[in-house]
Amino acid sequence: MPFAAQRPERVTRADVRDVPLPDGGILALVVLDPGSEQPTTFGPQGIAALADTFRHLHERVGAGELTAVAVTGGSAVFAAGADLTQVAAVTDRADALALARAGHAAYGLLADLDVPTFAFVNGAALGGGLELALHCDHRTVAADVRALGLPETSLGLVPGWGGCHLLPRLVGVEAALDVILTRAAANAPLSAGQAVPLGLADTVLDRDGFLDASVRWAAGVLRGEVTVTRRPLDAPGDWRAAVDVARAHLDATVHGARLAPYRALELVAAGPDVPRAEAYAAEDEALADLVMSDEMRASVYAFGLVQGAKRPAGAPDGDQARPVTRVGVVGAGLMAAQIATLAARRLAVPVVMRDLDQTRVTAGLTAVRSGVQRLVAAGRMTAAEADRIVAAVSGTTDLADLAGCDLVVEAVTEILDLKKRVFAELEPVVGPTAVLATNTSALSVGAMAAALEHPERVVGLHFFNPVASMPLVEVAHAAHTSPQALATAVAVAGNLGKTPVLVADRPGFVVNRLLVLLLGLVLEAVDQGTPVEVADAALDPLGLPMRPFALLDLVGPAVGQHVLTSLRADLGERFPRSPGLERVVAEGLAVTLPPPARGLPRPVDPALHRVFGVGRDGGRRAPNGPALLDRVLTALTTEVGLLLDEGVVPDVRQIDLCMLLGAGWGGHLGGICPYLDRTGYSARVLGHRLLPDGVANVPTVA
Repeated sequence: MPFAAQRPERVTRADVRDVPLPDGGILALVVLDPGSEQPTTFGPQGIAALADTFRHLHERVGAGELTAVAVTGGSAVFAAGADLTQVAAVTDRADALALARAGHAAYGLLADLDVPTFAFVNGAALGGGLELALHCDHRTVAADVRALGLPETSLGLVPGWGGCHLLPRLVGVEAALDVILTRAAANAPLSAGQAVPLGLADTVLDRDGFLDASVRWAAGVLRGEVTVTRRPLDAPGDWRAAVDVARAHLDATVHGARLAPYRALELVAAGPDVPRAEAYAAEDEALADLVMSDEMRASVYAFGLVQGAKRPAGAPDGDQARPVTRVGVVGAGLMAAQIATLAARRLAVPVVMRDLDQTRVTAGLTAVRSGVQRLVAAGRMTAAEADRIVAAVSGTTDLADLAGCDLVVEAVTEILDLKKRVFAELEPVVGPTAVLATNTSALSVGAMAAALEHPERVVGLHFFNPVASMPLVEVAHAAHTSPQALATAVAVAGNLGKTPVLVADRPGFVVNRLLVLLLGLVLEAVDQGTPVEVADAALDPLGLPMRPFALLDLVGPAVGQHVLTSLRADLGERFPRSPGLERVVAEGLAVTLPPPARGLPRPVDPALHRVFGVGRDGGRRAPNGPALLDRVLTALTTEVGLLLDEGVVPDVRQIDLCMLLGAGWGGHLGGICPYLDRTGYSARVLGHRLLPDGVANVPTVA
């Protein structure tokens, strides 16, 4: 697959139409028209056009022609912010600074109009789109809007068109930092219902007739019948305290590995008394610096990968997918219950879970019920939807009850002989076109199906825990897997709301092969004598979402040991054995302790010092933190090269996509391959770069 070339800017127009107000007067409505079905974005030409529109409105206001001005979206979104492809194409800091200043100048023209201004937020408003709305006096929002936020720090940038200055003054500094830092990192924008209590929007209006209702609401404001109360500005001491808490959280989670969130925090930390012009000048400088950074280039590369991954590379034609009207799940444990819940929710088909005895079946159904009840309690699901899901999922101990299923997913213990037996028992029960899928994370799909009469119907569907929230599904195809089975698996993964990536039937596929290698090397270092805390913190310069021992705790020590042992058996001694981990599993020890405060990392359990201190490996010298980081990155580079040599994925970018979506590998790194290129590991270990020159703008390291 060729790497995409830079596309020309899609210039967003700012069309103006006059709307008569009920009591007389004219509201000039600026409609942002992207000129296509793509989301509204602003590049240099779009910003210039917007500025021209606002200058003309200044003239009309000065002539007494207008009573008010409003801005709304002309497509399904309000505005999605800056055109990242245009931003990433900037190669000169002076051009980056000019783009930052142009955005401030255009938006400032809106803010400085001498009539009341309104944003009628009809759809998603993200980044520069939300900042445009912040420059208005008032904001209405449609009830079904689910994406209001400032995601810039997750893209290696800062909210650089007024967001760092305006948002804390509107909603308070603590809430603003949550939006700018925490929600951006978690990809958790606000909904319309959350925006009004926060003060980000003034009122929520129904989708039907939204524009007319917004005009009526604005008329009420102009008449004085509708008043909006703003929260008082935070006192300087409270402002500093909120900034200090946010900085402590960044230090504990990001460890200084990313520039963007710290620059955003510095901008907010300037305090409540900084004048707008001074604040905007600081945003300009920060944005110009970050546009030229590796972090921004890698982040935009990662963003493009994720956004463009709707159809997996190498997938057969979707027309070959078979319809799925009933799903079976073999097993009723944690993963099985999560898969059953997701299938019932997203596919809206009956799902039947089968296990060996009624006790296990009952436990699985209870897990389904408890899971949806938690979503209802959190306001993320209606009670009616929960009732529908619970009713759709049934349980049985009789294998014959799976006979009418079009797709059966086995989710039993990771033991090859057990999985082979499950498929052997299933094959004569299900129909001739039914697809049999395994949720294995590391075992051979081909070996599971080898003894079947029709091995071509078997495919891998590797979900990640927790199933509901992890976006990746590795779709594993063996040599025998038919195009129909593969197309069905890809279609099902997409319909479940996941991003499918095709992987060949090799041990560990992509994510577990790399992550378990990483974990194994960290554990090996501790076995050799590296202090637990030193080894756990050694990878902090990468800015990964969690430290190795927290990851091991999430996976489960027994599962981690099993997969590490399995990969060692299949791939060799580069996947190390860990006597310490074996003792952790044997003694049932905890790996981490509860975090000291919400949002802070979980500390390593001191008991690990005892089990890892027994019989230290007398071979390789215990590495310190930097040496361990080098050891891990060298090994990962080698493994990435082997993944490509073995054809596990059809394209190097699929490795990055897997690590971004299945391992939470930082977007600021671009996944893993841009980082290995940028730091010189790929050239040193493999003798060549992994990505073509110019992709992610990664410079060659001598």
